[in-house]
Amino acid sequence: MDMKQIAQPGWWTPDETPPESGRKALIEAAYRVNRPLYLVEKNGRIGCAHTGTAVVGAPAAAKPLHNPERLPLIAFVPPLPPNLLGDTGFQQRYGLRYPYIAGAMANGITSVEMVEKMGLAGMLAFFGAAGLSIPQIAEAVHQLKTRLQHKPFGFNLIHNPNDPEMEWATVQLYSDHGVAIVSASAYMDITLPLVYYRAKGISRSADGEITSPHTIIAKVSREEVAKKFFSPAPVKLLRRLVEQRMITETEAALSEQIPMADALTAEADSGGHTDNRPAISLLPVMLAVRNSLAKKFHYRHVPTVGLGGGIATPESAAAAFAMGAGYILTGTINQACVESGTSDTVRQMLAEAGQADVTMAPAADMFELGIKVQVLKRGTMFALRAAKLYELYTGYAAYGDIPQQQRAVLERDFFRNSYQEAWRQTRIFFLSRDPDQVERAEKDPRHQMALVFRSYLGQSSNWANSGEPSRKIDYQIWCGPAIGAFNAWVKGSCLEKPQHRKTVTVALNILLGASVITRLRWLAMQGVQLSSAAAYFRPLPLEEIERLLGVDPRSG
Repeated sequence: MDMKQIAQPGWWTPDETPPESGRKALIEAAYRVNRPLYLVEKNGRIGCAHTGTAVVGAPAAAKPLHNPERLPLIAFVPPLPPNLLGDTGFQQRYGLRYPYIAGAMANGITSVEMVEKMGLAGMLAFFGAAGLSIPQIAEAVHQLKTRLQHKPFGFNLIHNPNDPEMEWATVQLYSDHGVAIVSASAYMDITLPLVYYRAKGISRSADGEITSPHTIIAKVSREEVAKKFFSPAPVKLLRRLVEQRMITETEAALSEQIPMADALTAEADSGGHTDNRPAISLLPVMLAVRNSLAKKFHYRHVPTVGLGGGIATPESAAAAFAMGAGYILTGTINQACVESGTSDTVRQMLAEAGQADVTMAPAADMFELGIKVQVLKRGTMFALRAAKLYELYTGYAAYGDIPQQQRAVLERDFFRNSYQEAWRQTRIFFLSRDPDQVERAEKDPRHQMALVFRSYLGQSSNWANSGEPSRKIDYQIWCGPAIGAFNAWVKGSCLEKPQHRKTVTVALNILLGASVITRLRWLAMQGVQLSSAAAYFRPLPLEEIERLLGVDPRSG
C-alpha cells in the first residue's frame, strides 16, 4: 500500500499485540468489521492493528517523551458491523438484525423455505404470493406462522387491475390470519383494499402513540406514486370504508395522521415489473419526496426508504447505503439460490447469465395494458413469443382474423394444441378464479383471444418453476441485469455453482462485503492507496462469516 502526504491525525499506543505489516494483515484487519482498524508507522513501515489505544487530534510535532512506545497514527477506521449499515430504527421496529430484505418473487419463487431461513437469520423476506390461489397463500401463511412464530416475515400484496376481487380476498386473508407486514407492489394508486388493510385495527396506545397492526412496505419506481404512499390514506376511501362499516370512525381518524407506508423501497432496474430506473438517480428523489411529506404532515415516525433493483454485489450494497438507503432489497439473485421455488434448470440458466442477457416482455397480469416485465432472454424464446402475441392482440379484433399461416404457428409452437382446446382449458381456469372474465370473453372475441394469450404467458412461468423439459424454450424467468454482476463477482468462489448458493450465505456476503469495502474506502479517503486486489471482497463460506462477525447469523 502507498500513502499520500496528509496530516498525521494522532498517536497510537499498543497493548500486548504489536502492529503487523503487509497486505494480508491489512485485509484481515479490514475484515474484522466489529473492531477498529489503526494504521501506524513503525521504523519507516506501515503496520496495522485492531487493538490498542488511539489519541486523535494530539499534537504531531514530536513523540511524547513520557511514552516512547507511542507510534504515529496514519489512519483510523471505526468498527462497522453489517447491522449498522442502514436504518437501525427500521431494524428495531421489525425485530431485524440486518438491514436486508429478500423481495417477493411471484408464484412462490420467494418460497416458504426462503422466508423461514431469512427470518431465522434476522432478515426480512416476503413470500411470493402473486399468481397463487387463496388456498395456496393460506397454506403458506399457516406454515410460516408455525415455523417462525415471533420472527419477522411478510407476504406480497400485488395490485392487479384485471382481478380486483383477488386483491380483496388476499387482504381479507392477511387481516384475518394476522399477517402483519405486506409488500405492496405494482400499485399506481392507493386502492380501497390497501386502505382497509392499513386502517383496520389501528389504535392509540396509553402513551399516545398511534399503532397499526398492519405494516405496508411499498415497492415504487415513480415519484408520483411514492407521494401517495408517503401521504395518509385518502379521506374519500376512509369514508367509504366507514360507510360500509368495515372500519370505525376512530380508525379512520387515526389513519389520517400516519402515512400509508411505514417504509418504501425505491425500485430501480429489477427483474419482473420494472420501469428500468437507474438507482443512482432514483433513490435521492425518493428520499427528497419522503423528507418533504414527512415535514408537511408532521409525522412522529418518518418512513424508511430502502433501495432494490441491481443490488447484487458488496459494491452495489455499499453504494446504496452511502446514498442513504435504510435497507437494501434483493430479488433476482435470490431466485438463483437453492431455497427458491423454481427449478434446478432455471437456477443453472441464471448462473450462466450476463448483464446483457435480459430483455422486456409483455406481462401476463397486465397484458391488455401493454405493461412489460424484465425477463431472461438467454436460453429461452419467451420474450420473442410474448411480443408476437401482443402484436397480434393489438392488430386483430378476433383470433379468426389472424392469417391462417400465423395461426398454424401459434397452435403448433405456442399452444401445442388447437385454439379451441386452448380456449377450453383457459375457460376452466377463469371459471374457478374470475368467472366474469369468461362471461365477457364469450361476448367479445378479442377479449377471448387476450385470455388465451395470457394463459400462455402465465403457464410459461409455471413451466420454468417446475422445470418442464419439453417447454424450456418457453420459460418465463423474471430477471434483472443484477444477475450478471452477481455471477461475475462469485466466479471462482464458493458461490459460483448454483447448488452452493444459499440465500442467507449470499445475503451475509453482500452485507459483510459492503462493510469491508466501506471501511477500505474510508482508508482511501485518508490517503491510503490500496491495490485493486486489496480493495476487493471475495465471497466467503458462511462459517468464515460467523467467525468474523462473532455471531451465528442463522440463530436469529
